[in-house]
Amino acid sequence: MLTKDQTPVAEHALVDDAKPTPWSMVRERLEHPEKPRTSWLATLRPDGRPHVMPLITFWLDGALYFITSQSTRKGRNLAREPRCVITTSSTTLPSIDIVVEGLAERVTDASDLQRVVDMFGSNGWPLEIRGDSVYGPNAPSAGPPPYGIFQLVPSVVFGLPGMYGMEQFKPEELPKPTRWEFS
Repeated sequence: MLTKDQTPVAEHALVDDAKPTPWSMVRERLEHPEKPRTSWLATLRPDGRPHVMPLITFWLDGALYFITSQSTRKGRNLAREPRCVITTSSTTLPSIDIVVEGLAERVTDASDLQRVVDMFGSNGWPLEIRGDSVYGPNAPSAGPPPYGIFQLVPSVVFGLPGMYGMEQFKPEELPKPTRWEFS
């Protein structure tokens, strides 16, 4: 279920009297990640404790996509509780750290799977679709195949000034802490 790129229904600067950072800046950073760039997925264990692991993400049509083995802790956590958070940073100056909150949904439609597999393949990870799962070389952060492809459609996104290179800018030139809300 690939979504059309969404626009926020609300945006709020998190600092009084600051102009919000434009959503277009954050969307651009999500669409064109620096290589290499690691994202971090936070899920909930059955007992409510947080679980955080690194992974590779791609922004496509208004959602973050990632792959994980269904047998990993994060895969089992998502099967039980789809609420999660993905964070990533940007080293493009001025840098911005991005936090995406929402529900992760397993992608099972054949044409949607193919689009996401093609994107991973064009970035050096050749995958093969078998039914609603994918197979390919083992990635340290994904666990062993079979893999599920997940889509995280944002409900809330936060953008915060990144640490990378911030000393090169005056405070007024840095991105402003901003929250974008989606329907």
